[in-house]
Amino acid sequence: MTTKQAATDEVLITRIAQGDRVAMQVLYGRHHVKVFRFGLRLVRNEQIAEDLISEVFLDVWRQAGKFEGRSSVSTWLLAITRFKALSALRRRKDAELDEEAAAAIEDSSDDPEIAVQKKDTGEVLRRCLTSLSPEHREIVDLVYYHEKSVEEVAEIVGIPENTVKTRLFYARKKLADLLQAAGVQRGWP
Repeated sequence: MTTKQAATDEVLITRIAQGDRVAMQVLYGRHHVKVFRFGLRLVRNEQIAEDLISEVFLDVWRQAGKFEGRSSVSTWLLAITRFKALSALRRRKDAELDEEAAAAIEDSSDDPEIAVQKKDTGEVLRRCLTSLSPEHREIVDLVYYHEKSVEEVAEIVGIPENTVKTRLFYARKKLADLLQAAGVQRGWP
């Protein structure tokens, strides 16, 4: 994100704190896709991720005056999203277990379309990513998909920077092992 973009987001937050609805619409338009995607990766349910968007931006509307500017606005939004997602996961712990058990049942009869998809490198990578622990998956998501720095990830997740670096190291190592076991060689496109 450029310095001009960040400054613009901060101006929007200031205007939102003063009750400017147009500023809220602009901020929402600029960031709702990122918030949705990050929330979806955490909760793995589109409906809950949609609900998270509403909750996050409602909090922004209510709490804009409390934004201290210690991080970028997008980092602040992702931190709120993470908190809301973890709360949602705690509320639906029983339902999550049922979905995980159902997803763990493997269908041994693949049709030709599924067989082709299994060979697709992107599909293999996504499967390998879901095999990582939630902590490692979250770090990889923030660093590679949201292009956050180690410092920003530490702030979002609420852990020391060295812990972020350690989790990222082990996540990469585990991912490399999983990809190699799946037949994907280094240097793939």
